[in-house]
Amino acid sequence: MAVCRALETPDDIAADVATILVAADRRGIPSHGTARLPSYVALIDAGVMDARARPAIDAGRGAFVRFDAGNGWGHHAGRIAIDWAIESARTTGIALASAHNANHYGIAGWYSLRAAGAGMIGLSMTNTTGVVAPTRSSVGLIGTNPIAIAAPAGHRAPFSLDMATSTVPRGKIEVAERRGTPIPLGWAIDADGRPTTDPSAALVGALMPLGGREETAGYKGYGLALAVDVLTGVLAGATFGKRIAGLFDTNAPSDLGQLFLVIDPGAIGDAAAFGERLGDYLDGLTAAPMAPDAPGRVLVPGEPEVAAEAASRTAGVAVDPEHLAGLAALADRFGIDRLRPR
Repeated sequence: MAVCRALETPDDIAADVATILVAADRRGIPSHGTARLPSYVALIDAGVMDARARPAIDAGRGAFVRFDAGNGWGHHAGRIAIDWAIESARTTGIALASAHNANHYGIAGWYSLRAAGAGMIGLSMTNTTGVVAPTRSSVGLIGTNPIAIAAPAGHRAPFSLDMATSTVPRGKIEVAERRGTPIPLGWAIDADGRPTTDPSAALVGALMPLGGREETAGYKGYGLALAVDVLTGVLAGATFGKRIAGLFDTNAPSDLGQLFLVIDPGAIGDAAAFGERLGDYLDGLTAAPMAPDAPGRVLVPGEPEVAAEAASRTAGVAVDPEHLAGLAALADRFGIDRLRPR
């Protein structure tokens, strides 16, 4: 919060930013956590993001509205939009908020999980910079365009699917580059369109859609990514596809499109019973017989993140040297006490 405050961000907005960034780190998703702070600061320094902006509804009817995110912190605008959808769904049974003039909002799963925490089903998606090569292309033309769906699961932790529609989020490749480790073959192509395991080459090339090459059904991931862009950027009247400025580009606002959908199971039955049915379903999956070479039991979406979050309470969060150096530089600039590594 201290960095946000130093940028004249109001406390309530700063609290949303801090909460969501730290949640990403604690859930084992460092590509979308506090390592992003220097990039956000650079956008504000360049005058292409407004640290004080507040979102406002500028269009809509009934249970479907559009927010103008004001080119402010994406985390705050996303929290406002999902909370509007949650409260509206209590009356209407289902509500949808779209957003334009938005910025990077961190992990999509935070917003869908917020709905699950309210006893509802949540869906969140956003478009992103065109860094994924459509099937048969050698260049990035479409975003990683994540989809997140979460739902209460009774006696279990909520079901929480949070996935990019590319093989991996671009941030994972950035983490690999910072750590000096190769990436698996099939994640990306280089600038000439050839598969690569070099993260630096991948970052100047393009990501592969979910599924990889055409022969392994990568066209399905490409189709999903395109569908997300239709439901976010195209629907909201935001920027979309290759028209979106580069990731954290300081030359122009991002103008991302986002969508937040909330469904109240209580509109058609007992909401608690829905959760128990889902919990029972997940129990059956996790108890399934294991394949001979399986490293452990079947997992359901969200379990690894829940485990990482639990471990972080005692072991803390692992931070690579470049990540730590970026935070230290911000601390020095704004006169904030540095983090103390364990």
